[in-house]
Amino acid sequence: MQRIKRGDTVEVIAGKDKGMRGEALRVIPKEDRVVIERVNIVKKHQRPMQAGRQQVQPGIIEYEGAIHLSNVMLVCPQCRERTRVGFRTNEDGFKVRVCRKCGEDID
Repeated sequence: MQRIKRGDTVEVIAGKDKGMRGEALRVIPKEDRVVIERVNIVKKHQRPMQAGRQQVQPGIIEYEGAIHLSNVMLVCPQCRERTRVGFRTNEDGFKVRVCRKCGEDID
C-alpha cells in the first residue's frame, strides 16, 4: 500500500519549495516521485512543430515537475498537521493508513 495517493494534501519538507502545501496530482510509484499542484514549477522551451494536423504553439511552457517521495510528507485531513503514515488492519480486514500524530484513519 502506498503512503501517498493521488488527491492527498502533502507538504514539501526539503528543497527550494520547502513548506509549500498542495494536492498530489500524480504519483509515480516506480520512480518514487510525486507531482504536486503549484509546486516545483519548471519551464520548458517548446519549439514549433506539427503533430499530424495540429500545430503545437512555440514558447515557454510552465508545468509542475516531479518531486521525490522522501521530500514530502502527508498532511492529516483531521489534525491538519504533516505526519508520518502508519498502517493497520480494520474490522473488515482491509489495510488502512493511519495518522501517527492523532491516530485517526486517513482513508
